[in-house]
Amino acid sequence: MTDSYFRGYEVAPWELRWHGMDVDALQRTESAFAVSNGHIGLRGTLEEAEPRGLPGTYLNGFYEQHDLPYAETGYGYPEEGQTVVNVTDGKIIRLLVEDEPLDMRYGQATEHDRVLDFRKGTLARNTVWSSPTGRRVRVKTERLVSFTQRAVAAIRYEVEPLDDELQLVVQSDLLANEPIESDTRDPRVAAALESPLVAEFHQSEAYHAVLVHQTRKSGLRMAAAMDHKIDVTDGVRTHIQAEEDLARLTIAVDVPKGGRLRITKFLAYGWSAQRSVPAVRAQVDAALAGARQTGWKGLLAEQKEFLDDFWETSDIEIDGDPELQQAVRFALFHLLQAGARGETRALAGKGLTGPGYDGHAFWDTETFVLPVLTYSMPDAARDALRWRHSTLDKARERAAQLGLRGAAFPWRSINGAECSAYWPAGTAAFHVSADISDAVVRYLNATGDSEFLRTCGAELLLETARMWLSLGHFDRQGRFRIDGVTGPDEYSAVADNNVYTNLMARRNLFYAAEICGQHEDIATAFDVRADEAELWRKAADAMLLPYDEDLGVHPQSEGFLEHDEWNFEATGQEFYPLLLHFPYFDLYRKQVVKQADLVLALHLCGDSFTPEEKARDFAYYEARTVRDSSLSAGTQAVVAAEVGHLELAYDYLAEAALTDLHDVHNNVRNGLHLASLAGAWQGTVAGFGGLRDHGGRLTFAPRLPPQLRRIAFRLTFRGTRFQVEIDGEGATYHVIAGEPLELAHHGETFTVTAESVRLPIPAIDPGPAPAQPPGRAPARRRPKGA
Repeated sequence: MTDSYFRGYEVAPWELRWHGMDVDALQRTESAFAVSNGHIGLRGTLEEAEPRGLPGTYLNGFYEQHDLPYAETGYGYPEEGQTVVNVTDGKIIRLLVEDEPLDMRYGQATEHDRVLDFRKGTLARNTVWSSPTGRRVRVKTERLVSFTQRAVAAIRYEVEPLDDELQLVVQSDLLANEPIESDTRDPRVAAALESPLVAEFHQSEAYHAVLVHQTRKSGLRMAAAMDHKIDVTDGVRTHIQAEEDLARLTIAVDVPKGGRLRITKFLAYGWSAQRSVPAVRAQVDAALAGARQTGWKGLLAEQKEFLDDFWETSDIEIDGDPELQQAVRFALFHLLQAGARGETRALAGKGLTGPGYDGHAFWDTETFVLPVLTYSMPDAARDALRWRHSTLDKARERAAQLGLRGAAFPWRSINGAECSAYWPAGTAAFHVSADISDAVVRYLNATGDSEFLRTCGAELLLETARMWLSLGHFDRQGRFRIDGVTGPDEYSAVADNNVYTNLMARRNLFYAAEICGQHEDIATAFDVRADEAELWRKAADAMLLPYDEDLGVHPQSEGFLEHDEWNFEATGQEFYPLLLHFPYFDLYRKQVVKQADLVLALHLCGDSFTPEEKARDFAYYEARTVRDSSLSAGTQAVVAAEVGHLELAYDYLAEAALTDLHDVHNNVRNGLHLASLAGAWQGTVAGFGGLRDHGGRLTFAPRLPPQLRRIAFRLTFRGTRFQVEIDGEGATYHVIAGEPLELAHHGETFTVTAESVRLPIPAIDPGPAPAQPPGRAPARRRPKGA
C-alpha cells in the first residue's frame, strides 16, 4: 500500500513507483530507475527507446580517452581525460500494433506505472496503451541486472491484446553508437563521444546475435550479445539480422484477444583491454548460455535470495516518516547496485546510473560510500580498495611527476590516471590519498582481513605515508606542516595546513608506522627502514593543527579566519551555486564554504576534538557553509546530531536522502549522487546512531529527533551481524548472528549478545540553534505520508 504521492513518486516502504506518464520527467526518472550490479548499468529508459531523456548502458571501467583542454599549459598538467562510454544498448524492444509503433507520445496511455522493487531487484512496468486508431494493448515488462551472474541482464516483455485479435510485430535490438545530445561544454569530449565504438565483429543466428566493438583511442574492446525465448500460442515468424552497429530480431505474430506474446530477452556484456575478439565473444556467449540455463524464473529467484541476505544485514527502519523510510532504502539499494559486483573496478561518483562527472571516481568512494559497504557488504568494500591498489603504479608515477615520493592518487579518474584539468581542485587535493588510507584501516578493523593487509592494504598505507612525508616539512618550531593543498572545501583552494587534510595525514602516517612495528616482514617486503617509520611517527606527533584562541574555533586552514566575510545578505538565491556566478579568486579569499570541510574533520577525526570544540566549530562553520555540493548535507546531519541539534540533523538527513528523488540540485538527469545517497546512511547510522570507529573500536551515542518514533539499523563487524534500535527513551542492542561484541554506548562499555541489551539515552543541552547563511538553511522537514 502506498501512503502519499510526491512529484510522481508514490511513497511506499520497499519500492519506488512512478504513476502516470510524464515525458518531461523522463530524464530524472531514468536515473532513479537505473538497474545495475556494479559491472553493468542500464538507465531506466523505456523499452521502446523513445521518448527518452538520455539513453545509457554502461560497463564499469569502460571509457574513451580525449585530450584535456588548457588555455595555457603547465608542467604536471594531465594531458588526457577519460569519459564513460554509452555502450551497445540491449534494452531496446520496439512494438508495432497493426503497424502502429507504440510510442507514449501518441495515442493514449490509460494506465502507466513503473516500479523499482528493492526486494526483487527488478524494474517493472505496466502500461495500457490505445493506439491513435483505438487498438488497445497491455504491455508488461520487467528487467534486471543479475547480482549473481555478473555479465548478465534480462528483460521479460509481455503484450496482451485487450479488445480484438491483433497483429503484433516486435523488434529486439542491440544498438551501438546511439546518437546522444551531449551537454558537455568541451568540444573535445563531445567529439570523443560521437560514435566512439568501432565495429570489429557481428554475427546472428536463430534468436541469438553478438556485436564486438573497440574504442577508437583507449583501445578497449567490448562485446554485447542477446538471446531470446519466445512464448506464444502459434504462428510466430522471426527474422534476425546483424550489421556493424545493429543486430535485430524481428518477431511477427497474430495474437487473439485473451492471448499474449511473451518474450524473454537475455543479455550479456563483457569488456577487456587485452583479450582478443574471439575471447570477448566467447565470454558473452558463455554468459548467455548460463543465463538461458538458469531461465527467467531462476534469475528472479537468485536475485531475491541475494537481496534477502543484503537486507538482513543492512536494512534501516525509520518509523514516523514514510517518505524518508523509502528514500533511505532507495539509497541503500542503489549503493548496493553500485558496489555489488564492481570487482576491482572503480566506484564512480554516479555509479552506473548516468554520464555525470564523465563517469569518474573521486574521494567520494572511500569517504562516503565505503563506510556503508564496509559495515554491510565488506567484500564489496574490499574489491573497491583492490581497484585502488591496482592503480598504485599510476599513483607512484603521478607522485614522481610532482616531485614526491610514494603514491599520489588522482582527484578524478576511471583507470587510475589523473583526469582533472583544474589543478587547484584536482592535483592540490592531496587528501584523497589519506581518504584511501582511512578506508583501508576501517576495512581492516571491521574484518580482520589479514590476506588483504598483506596483498594490498599495507602497500597502500605505506606508499601514501611516504607521499605525506615528502609533501610536508618540519618548520623552525619542529611542527610538521602541509602547505599549498586543497581540502574538501573547493572554495578554499591551495591553502596551508588544512585541518582536515592534516588530521587525515596524521592518521595515515601513524597507521603506516604501526603496521611496520607490528609486522616486521611487511616492513622488510616494502623496504621500510626503522628510521623511515620513525620519521612517520615524528611527523604524525608534530602535525600542525591551527587553532584560534580568540574565537575558540579551529580555522579550516591556516589564515582562513583572517579572510573577509562573504556578503551573504547581498547574494540572492539565483546566484547559487556560487562557482557558476563568481570568479574562483573571489571565493578563495573569503570565508565561504562550499561543503563540509572542518565539519567533516569533526566527524571522521572526532577523537581529536573536545565536545566543546565540536559545538563551537560546528556553529561557526554552519554560518558560512552554502552546500553548493551534494556531499555536504549528510556530514552536517552527523555533526548536528552529535552536538544535540536534532531537528537540524533531521532536516539535513532528509536533504541528503532526497537529493535525487527531489532533484535538489537540478542535475539528476546525469545520474544519481552516490555520496549523497551514502549520506542518508551516514546521517542515520553515524548521526542519530552516533556510530564512530575511532581506533577500530565501535562506539555509539544514539539520539532520536522528536519527529521520529523509532530508528533501527543493522551492521556487520568482524563477522557478527547485530542491530541497534533507538526510540525516545533508550537504545536496544542485540546480535542477529555471530559472536558477542564489545561496544560502547555514550561512553559506557558493554557486550552485545543474542540477548537484547537496553541502555538509556542521556539528555543533552545543545545550546542556541546555529544559523546558516541567509536562504541556505535546509528545508524544514515535515514528515510526508505519516
